[in-house]
Amino acid sequence: MTKRIVCIGDSIRMGYQQTVIDELTGWGEILGIGEIQGGNTRNVLKHLWDWAVEPQADIVYLNAGLHDMARDPGPGPENRVKPDEYGDNLGRIFSTIRRETDALVLFALTTPVDLARQHAVGYGINRTEEDVTLYNEKACSATTGFEVPLLDLCAVVGSHGVSEMLGEDGVHFTEAASAILGKAVADFIRTQGDAA
Repeated sequence: MTKRIVCIGDSIRMGYQQTVIDELTGWGEILGIGEIQGGNTRNVLKHLWDWAVEPQADIVYLNAGLHDMARDPGPGPENRVKPDEYGDNLGRIFSTIRRETDALVLFALTTPVDLARQHAVGYGINRTEEDVTLYNEKACSATTGFEVPLLDLCAVVGSHGVSEMLGEDGVHFTEAASAILGKAVADFIRTQGDAA
């Protein structure tokens, strides 16, 4: 029977979503939020009922973190969503989906960034490698607490070369890199779905 899958995430997910759809053709149907930008975990919580509960999917895949860790330009700006709140938000997301659906919940860690490239193109939002590490640690704790299977997209990028995979803006990925990420996500979803 074809699996019904919701994929929630930011523009990184949007970049690799078509590859996921192509790779899972015949195995799963992506119900997803399509071209909607998932944003940070506050926004995911705000839309969680519509995006994850109401569809009553077999699998809910989530990738969120880049918008949480983002810092506005200027001296000493704080993260838009502080690390502890990010971890708490993920816990609320996982518990709500578990309570309100029978879906298998999956999560992917945030991908690497390059601050120098962000500055070179005047990106306007700062994201650092230190924050990627910190927020991924918070996500690991949250997924462990709720026994949510975890895909380390940071390691996937690292294994193919961060500099080669990242695009000019230091946040998003080249077309070829997005295809690599999409294949990794599709393999993860299929493997976890078959094991459930």
